[in-house]
Amino acid sequence: MSFIHHITHLQLDSLKEIGNIGAGNAATALSRLLNKKVDMKVPDVRIVSFDEMMEMAGGTETVVAIVFFRIEGDAPGSMFFLLPLKQASSFISQLTGEETNIGDQPYFSELASSALKELSNILAGSYLSALSDFTHLNIYPSIPYLAVDMAGAVISQGLIEISHAGDYAIVINTALHEEDGKSRNNMDGQFYLIPDPESFEIIFKALGVNENGSC
Repeated sequence: MSFIHHITHLQLDSLKEIGNIGAGNAATALSRLLNKKVDMKVPDVRIVSFDEMMEMAGGTETVVAIVFFRIEGDAPGSMFFLLPLKQASSFISQLTGEETNIGDQPYFSELASSALKELSNILAGSYLSALSDFTHLNIYPSIPYLAVDMAGAVISQGLIEISHAGDYAIVINTALHEEDGKSRNNMDGQFYLIPDPESFEIIFKALGVNENGSC
Protein backbone atom coordinates (compact mmCIF):
# COMPACT_ATOMS: atom_id res chain seq x y z
CA MET A 1 0.00 0.00 0.00
CA SER A 2 2.04 2.91 -1.31
CA PHE A 3 0.24 5.65 0.62
CA ILE A 4 1.25 4.12 3.95
CA HIS A 5 4.90 4.74 3.15
CA HIS A 6 4.28 8.40 2.30
CA ILE A 7 2.31 9.39 5.40
CA THR A 8 4.21 12.03 7.35
CA HIS A 9 4.25 13.20 10.95
CA LEU A 10 2.25 16.23 9.77
CA GLN A 11 -0.64 14.03 8.62
CA LEU A 12 -0.50 11.99 11.84
CA ASP A 13 -0.57 15.26 13.80
CA SER A 14 -3.63 16.23 11.79
CA LEU A 15 -5.30 12.95 12.73
CA LYS A 16 -4.40 13.55 16.38
CA GLU A 17 -5.89 17.05 16.23
CA ILE A 18 -9.04 15.66 14.61
CA GLY A 19 -9.16 13.06 17.38
CA ASN A 20 -8.86 15.73 20.06
CA ILE A 21 -11.68 17.74 18.49
CA GLY A 22 -13.83 14.62 18.54
CA ALA A 23 -12.73 13.87 22.10
CA GLY A 24 -13.78 17.35 23.20
CA ASN A 25 -17.23 16.84 21.71
CA ALA A 26 -17.47 13.39 23.28
CA ALA A 27 -16.43 14.74 26.69
CA THR A 28 -19.27 17.26 26.59
CA ALA A 29 -21.77 14.51 25.80
CA LEU A 30 -20.35 12.19 28.47
CA SER A 31 -20.44 14.97 31.06
CA ARG A 32 -24.19 15.16 30.54
CA LEU A 33 -24.54 11.38 30.52
CA LEU A 34 -22.52 10.83 33.72
CA ASN A 35 -23.64 14.07 35.39
CA LYS A 36 -20.05 15.03 36.16
CA LYS A 37 -17.28 16.96 34.46
CA VAL A 38 -14.97 14.77 32.43
CA ASP A 39 -11.94 15.50 30.29
CA MET A 40 -10.92 13.46 27.28
CA LYS A 41 -7.75 13.61 25.22
CA VAL A 42 -6.14 11.69 22.37
CA PRO A 43 -2.50 11.37 23.49
CA ASP A 44 -1.39 9.31 20.52
CA VAL A 45 -2.37 8.37 16.96
CA ARG A 46 -0.43 5.73 15.09
CA ILE A 47 -0.66 3.61 11.98
CA VAL A 48 0.17 0.02 12.81
CA SER A 49 0.09 -3.41 11.24
CA PHE A 50 -2.46 -6.04 12.24
CA ASP A 51 0.13 -7.84 14.38
CA GLU A 52 1.06 -4.60 16.16
CA MET A 53 -2.62 -3.90 16.73
CA MET A 54 -2.99 -7.25 18.49
CA GLU A 55 0.05 -6.52 20.66
CA MET A 56 -1.46 -3.17 21.70
CA ALA A 57 -4.64 -5.00 22.73
CA GLY A 58 -2.54 -7.13 25.08
CA GLY A 59 -2.28 -10.12 22.78
CA THR A 60 -4.71 -12.11 20.68
CA GLU A 61 -5.93 -14.14 23.68
CA THR A 62 -6.56 -11.18 26.01
CA VAL A 63 -10.25 -10.96 26.90
CA VAL A 64 -11.61 -7.44 26.43
CA ALA A 65 -14.88 -5.62 25.96
CA ILE A 66 -14.94 -4.72 22.28
CA VAL A 67 -17.49 -2.82 20.22
CA PHE A 68 -17.50 -3.16 16.45
CA PHE A 69 -18.85 -0.63 13.97
CA ARG A 70 -18.99 -0.75 10.22
CA ILE A 71 -18.10 2.66 8.77
CA GLU A 72 -20.26 3.67 5.85
CA GLY A 73 -20.25 6.50 3.33
CA ASP A 74 -17.47 7.96 1.17
CA ALA A 75 -14.63 6.08 2.90
CA PRO A 76 -15.99 2.74 4.17
CA GLY A 77 -14.13 0.67 6.70
CA SER A 78 -14.34 -0.85 10.15
CA MET A 79 -13.91 0.51 13.65
CA PHE A 80 -13.27 -1.39 16.88
CA PHE A 81 -13.34 0.16 20.36
CA LEU A 82 -11.48 -1.86 22.98
CA LEU A 83 -11.73 -1.48 26.74
CA PRO A 84 -9.97 -3.58 29.38
CA LEU A 85 -12.59 -5.45 31.40
CA LYS A 86 -11.91 -3.60 34.65
CA GLN A 87 -12.35 -0.23 32.96
CA ALA A 88 -15.49 -1.38 31.19
CA SER A 89 -16.86 -2.54 34.55
CA SER A 90 -15.95 0.81 36.15
CA PHE A 91 -17.82 2.75 33.47
CA ILE A 92 -20.86 0.50 33.79
CA SER A 93 -20.86 1.00 37.55
CA GLN A 94 -20.65 4.79 37.21
CA LEU A 95 -23.45 4.96 34.70
CA THR A 96 -25.86 2.30 35.98
CA GLY A 97 -24.78 1.52 39.55
CA GLU A 98 -24.55 -2.13 38.50
CA GLU A 99 -21.61 -4.27 39.58
CA THR A 100 -20.27 -6.49 36.81
CA ASN A 101 -18.65 -9.91 37.06
CA ILE A 102 -15.17 -9.64 35.53
CA GLY A 103 -13.95 -13.16 36.25
CA ASP A 104 -12.65 -15.65 33.74
CA GLN A 105 -16.02 -15.68 32.02
CA PRO A 106 -17.29 -12.10 32.34
CA TYR A 107 -20.97 -11.49 31.95
CA PHE A 108 -22.54 -8.18 30.97
CA SER A 109 -26.26 -7.78 31.52
CA GLU A 110 -28.49 -6.15 28.93
CA LEU A 111 -28.31 -2.89 30.89
CA ALA A 112 -24.50 -3.07 31.08
CA SER A 113 -24.23 -3.87 27.39
CA SER A 114 -26.46 -0.91 26.53
CA ALA A 115 -24.23 1.38 28.62
CA LEU A 116 -21.07 0.26 26.79
CA LYS A 117 -22.76 0.61 23.42
CA GLU A 118 -23.89 4.13 24.36
CA LEU A 119 -20.34 5.06 25.38
CA SER A 120 -18.99 3.64 22.12
CA ASN A 121 -21.67 5.38 20.07
CA ILE A 122 -20.76 8.73 21.60
CA LEU A 123 -17.04 8.26 21.02
CA ALA A 124 -17.28 6.80 17.53
CA GLY A 125 -19.84 9.37 16.43
CA SER A 126 -17.75 12.24 17.79
CA TYR A 127 -14.52 11.05 16.15
CA LEU A 128 -16.09 10.28 12.78
CA SER A 129 -18.00 13.58 12.80
CA ALA A 130 -14.74 15.47 13.40
CA LEU A 131 -12.99 13.49 10.64
CA SER A 132 -15.92 14.15 8.31
CA ASP A 133 -15.86 17.89 9.01
CA PHE A 134 -12.10 18.08 8.48
CA THR A 135 -11.95 16.02 5.26
CA HIS A 136 -15.40 16.94 3.87
CA LEU A 137 -16.11 13.23 3.48
CA ASN A 138 -19.51 11.77 4.34
CA ILE A 139 -18.72 9.00 6.85
CA TYR A 140 -20.81 7.61 9.68
CA PRO A 141 -20.95 4.51 11.93
CA SER A 142 -23.37 1.61 11.75
CA ILE A 143 -25.28 0.21 14.71
CA PRO A 144 -22.71 -1.12 17.22
CA TYR A 145 -22.07 -4.78 17.98
CA LEU A 146 -20.68 -5.66 21.43
CA ALA A 147 -18.65 -8.72 22.36
CA VAL A 148 -16.68 -9.79 25.42
CA ASP A 149 -14.09 -12.18 24.11
CA MET A 150 -10.47 -12.59 23.05
CA ALA A 151 -9.36 -9.53 21.09
CA GLY A 152 -7.86 -11.52 18.22
CA ALA A 153 -10.94 -13.66 17.72
CA VAL A 154 -13.40 -10.76 17.63
CA ILE A 155 -11.33 -8.52 15.35
CA SER A 156 -10.47 -11.36 12.95
CA GLN A 157 -14.09 -12.50 12.77
CA GLY A 158 -15.30 -8.95 12.21
CA LEU A 159 -12.94 -8.49 9.28
CA ILE A 160 -13.71 -11.92 7.81
CA GLU A 161 -17.45 -11.23 7.89
CA ILE A 162 -17.00 -8.17 5.72
CA SER A 163 -14.49 -9.96 3.46
CA HIS A 164 -11.75 -7.53 4.32
CA ALA A 165 -8.37 -8.55 5.72
CA GLY A 166 -6.95 -5.18 6.68
CA ASP A 167 -3.17 -4.89 6.76
CA TYR A 168 -3.08 -1.57 8.60
CA ALA A 169 -5.11 0.27 11.21
CA ILE A 170 -5.21 3.84 12.50
CA VAL A 171 -4.99 3.51 16.29
CA ILE A 172 -6.56 6.37 18.26
CA ASN A 173 -5.64 6.10 21.93
CA THR A 174 -8.29 7.63 24.17
CA ALA A 175 -7.80 8.86 27.75
CA LEU A 176 -10.84 9.92 29.77
CA HIS A 177 -10.84 11.16 33.36
CA GLU A 178 -12.53 13.56 35.71
CA GLU A 179 -11.19 17.10 35.52
CA ASP A 180 -9.91 16.83 39.10
CA GLY A 181 -7.65 13.99 37.91
CA LYS A 182 -8.75 11.30 40.38
CA SER A 183 -7.08 8.17 39.12
CA ARG A 184 -9.88 5.86 40.25
CA ASN A 185 -12.07 7.31 37.53
CA ASN A 186 -9.50 7.19 34.75
CA MET A 187 -10.38 5.21 31.64
CA ASP A 188 -8.10 4.40 28.73
CA GLY A 189 -9.37 2.75 25.58
CA GLN A 190 -8.29 2.26 22.00
CA PHE A 191 -10.06 2.88 18.74
CA TYR A 192 -8.86 0.84 15.79
CA LEU A 193 -9.98 2.54 12.59
CA ILE A 194 -9.42 0.14 9.69
CA PRO A 195 -10.31 1.76 6.37
CA ASP A 196 -11.02 -0.51 3.43
CA PRO A 197 -7.96 -0.59 1.12
CA GLU A 198 -9.30 2.06 -1.25
CA SER A 199 -10.47 4.22 1.66
CA PHE A 200 -6.97 4.74 3.02
CA GLU A 201 -6.12 6.62 -0.16
CA ILE A 202 -9.38 8.60 -0.02
CA ILE A 203 -8.84 9.70 3.59
CA PHE A 204 -5.21 10.67 3.26
CA LYS A 205 -5.72 12.47 -0.04
CA ALA A 206 -8.37 14.50 1.79
CA LEU A 207 -5.69 15.21 4.42
CA GLY A 208 -3.28 16.35 1.70
CA VAL A 209 -1.12 13.28 1.14
CA ASN A 210 -0.15 12.71 -2.47
CA GLU A 211 1.28 9.40 -3.66
CA ASN A 212 4.70 10.98 -4.16
CA GLY A 213 4.70 11.92 -0.46
CA SER A 214 4.15 15.67 -0.91
CA CYS A 215 1.29 17.65 0.58
